[in-house]
Amino acid sequence: MPETIQNVIILHGGELSSDIASDLQSKLEPILGSNIQQVSMAKSKAFKAALIEDTNIATPTTLAIFIASTIENEAPPEDAGACIRFFKRKTHPADLLLEKVQFAVLGLGDSNLLLDRQHTAAKDCNQVAQALDSRLEALGGKRFCDRGEADERTGLTEVNPWIDTLVEKLKN
Repeated sequence: MPETIQNVIILHGGELSSDIASDLQSKLEPILGSNIQQVSMAKSKAFKAALIEDTNIATPTTLAIFIASTIENEAPPEDAGACIRFFKRKTHPADLLLEKVQFAVLGLGDSNLLLDRQHTAAKDCNQVAQALDSRLEALGGKRFCDRGEADERTGLTEVNPWIDTLVEKLKN
């Protein structure tokens, strides 16, 4: 049986992901009250402490929500780089996140940056989120809900349905 979520950490990197993190937090507050914190992916000490080192926070009752942007050349924005690189390290043990936080990943991409724009969708411009989602699972993390992928070219219309699904799952 899944653990009941008591705390949420929203990790974001970049201006757009910060705005979405604030919107997400406002939708989660009626459910979790003040047990929500936002952490910039640029602050490596803060996210490492919250997700791995602090045994009061890094528990299966904490949900870590990553809002991960992909910019040109399948790279994260500068603000998110430290966090993404940290989790990509091959030196981490396979159980780094085992019995720690649950996770959810929302990807933000822009298919306008791709050469073949006529035949692309959100799945084609969210490589950072896709890789992060797979890596968190490979490190022993427990996925709370399916990865969301949004495309700026279509007005990020996929964001609100993903947030609504996440909120409903937290209510149950």
